[in-house]
Amino acid sequence: MAPATAARIQVFTMVFRLAAGRLALALSLALSLAACSTPDTRHKLIVSVPEQKMVLLEKGVPVASYTISTAKKGIGDIPDSYQTPGGTMEIAEKIGAGSAIGTVFKDRKPTGEVVAPDAPGRDPVVTRILWLRGLEEQNRHAYERFIYIHGTPQESLLGNPASYGCIRMRSADVSELFDRIGVGAQVQVTDQTLEQAISAQAAGAPKG
Repeated sequence: MAPATAARIQVFTMVFRLAAGRLALALSLALSLAACSTPDTRHKLIVSVPEQKMVLLEKGVPVASYTISTAKKGIGDIPDSYQTPGGTMEIAEKIGAGSAIGTVFKDRKPTGEVVAPDAPGRDPVVTRILWLRGLEEQNRHAYERFIYIHGTPQESLLGNPASYGCIRMRSADVSELFDRIGVGAQVQVTDQTLEQAISAQAAGAPKG
């Protein structure tokens, strides 16, 4: 084979391999983005305000229950009201993956500080953040109000309305929930009991 022909074949092979590599990378990125953008329709959270409990449904079946705290000022969505929005919302963003239990977040960024449960005089957002977006008129301000499901160091107050609008959980619980639920999963905050809300869910008629 002539040297010029061999050189052309070598260049063609290199170009082909480079193009194939770029195509594979583009396909991998596209698949990753598609997976990330697929909403979690397998899971749903129902928060009972009167019971201060939350249940995780998987394909409509309860698989976990948590003691939580909603707002001490009740249910509502007026900006600066310090109330928890009612109705159906969704998980818009998940923040804090891999952070240590008790990691303190300020403006959704870890500060480097870690606090223990029931640390005296402390009330920061800790461990994990599930940022909620409203899906209804009654909760349309939820995202811009920074309404989260998040860990709290004030675990002794759970089971009572104690927050400033968010839904608080034990750090161990929110860490476990974070790993089970995805972006796009719905969150229903209701004035019903969990039994009533789950029954309504099974009947295909969720109540706000």
